Amino acid sequence: MVTSDQRRRQLARDKYQRQQQRRADARRKSRRISVIAASLAVVLAAGGAVYLSVALTGDDKKSDNAAAEPTNTPSPEQSTSSQPEPAMSIDKKATYTMALTTNQGDITITMDAAKAPHTVNSFKHLADKKYFDGTKCHRLTTSGIFVLQCGDPKGDGTGGPGYVIPDENLNGLGKAGADGSVTYPKGTVAMANAGANTGGSQFFLVYKDTKLPPNYTPFGTFDAAGLKVVEDVAKAGVQGGAGDGAPQKGVTIEKAAVTKK
Repeated sequence: MVTSDQRRRQLARDKYQRQQQRRADARRKSRRISVIAASLAVVLAAGGAVYLSVALTGDDKKSDNAAAEPTNTPSPEQSTSSQPEPAMSIDKKATYTMALTTNQGDITITMDAAKAPHTVNSFKHLADKKYFDGTKCHRLTTSGIFVLQCGDPKGDGTGGPGYVIPDENLNGLGKAGADGSVTYPKGTVAMANAGANTGGSQFFLVYKDTKLPPNYTPFGTFDAAGLKVVEDVAKAGVQGGAGDGAPQKGVTIEKAAVTKK
């Protein structure tokens, strides 16, 4: 007799296989489309701005010429949520502040609950549990896209809270252009994900205007002092001199607190 636990694992494996097949199909399709028409990221090249096709693969493989998009990278077991998202407990009409105390300086994030209630509610829930305390910002990109990614308790891009939250406010940055992207302005804070409606705890801080598909929930902005902190981290570059990887100047969130303004 198949136990409920065995059935749950089988369902997770089946979903993972379907996701892998869809991603493989998307990669094959992208190779048949014009590089410019299919572009999802902007890369600075020797002669100027060059558009390249960058698939949201959900794995750790990077293009030789471009940084992959902000994504968490779940294992098969993490592809499905094991528990429901937290019950709604915030004021959906209010503005909330998430204060991040890091070893490189303080970053204050203003979050709009009216535009992204599930996201703000999740961050309040996790911060109250000290979930982010002691976690590292595990990823910096300095080519193509310009973000510092944080919020993974594992510190390797695969961690999450055990539940997922829906995408929100995807039209908040305007309509996508001909290249399928919108501009995430510097100072934007948005959710990383592994596909539609798979947000968890990982988020990214945009330190320079970045073009991406409108697939990542923009839920707040961070202050000028925080921008300076992230810019200083970006100036130090990525470990090994690449354009995408662990920051050379390590960032640890020592404490995260969410309060209503």
